[in-house]
Amino acid sequence: MLTAASAGGRAGPAAATVRTVLGDIPPAALGVCDAHDHLFLRSPLLPGQELADPTAAAAELAAFRAAGGAAVVQWTPYGMGRGAAELPRLARESGVRIVAATGLHQAVHYAPEALDRLRPDPAALFVAELTEGIGGTGPRAGMIKVAGGFHGLDRHARYTMAAAAEAQRATGAAIGVHLELGTGALDVLDLLCGELAVPPDRVILGHLNRAPDPVVHQAAAEAGAYLAFDGPSRAHHATDWRLPDALTSLADAGFGDRILLGGDTTTADARPVNGGPGMPHLLRGHRQRLERALGAELVTRFLTTNPARAFAAAWPETSPQPGASPQPEASP
Repeated sequence: MLTAASAGGRAGPAAATVRTVLGDIPPAALGVCDAHDHLFLRSPLLPGQELADPTAAAAELAAFRAAGGAAVVQWTPYGMGRGAAELPRLARESGVRIVAATGLHQAVHYAPEALDRLRPDPAALFVAELTEGIGGTGPRAGMIKVAGGFHGLDRHARYTMAAAAEAQRATGAAIGVHLELGTGALDVLDLLCGELAVPPDRVILGHLNRAPDPVVHQAAAEAGAYLAFDGPSRAHHATDWRLPDALTSLADAGFGDRILLGGDTTTADARPVNGGPGMPHLLRGHRQRLERALGAELVTRFLTTNPARAFAAAWPETSPQPGASPQPEASP
């Protein structure tokens, strides 16, 4: 089993920083942050819709920067075409800070042999990518991405979440959770924070806008998790009109410090060059609409203070891990 010591240990208290592809930065330097998006992504479930073009990714970042954006957290995990080699250059050229992810998505996004290569110790891969670099020489990941199922957790989800919890204990990294259609949030918290003892403030629940259930939202916030409302203006998720009420309810209950906002661009058709909203929409129409309902000060907190705190960690000092060499990127 991995421990903080086996991942390099901690030589006394360390200041929390956000781990970007260009290095660690103070949380206050993160700026206006898209807390859940994708510059690169591929999956057999999205044939012909791959986000694989570095030029298109650069255009997205430029448009996001022009709209006032300063940082993007890419939730693309291991084996789904993260574009890790491209991310540092894109960050330097755009001026946008980029946080990369390790972790695993649902099993349906991978060939069985790709998952077999990670057994029996995916936690070692996660820790190596967080502390040493993606692929051994690439940028370091700054978060862990895992996924639940529709209204429940299958065997793969439990397996990957157990590995994520082990890696979280070794590194302090936040765990971002894809909730299928926004469901299963409390099941995830029962597993991660209950059975696996992950601190609730190290868990970020994604896609809660897709299941606008105020009872679940408040219960998750009361537990101490971060709540990500991401993927606005999707044709198949007609819940945007309910979002101001959901966020107002949480803020009025004292949970304004738990809320994150993201764009979650997952297909080529969703990019502006192809007529979609893309990353800039988060800071244009979507932000403006939320500000009319909640006020600019609160929405700015969702985009700045909250993600700076959510993704910051007191990272361990790193040293080589015997027997835990990073794995090459898998093909989906």
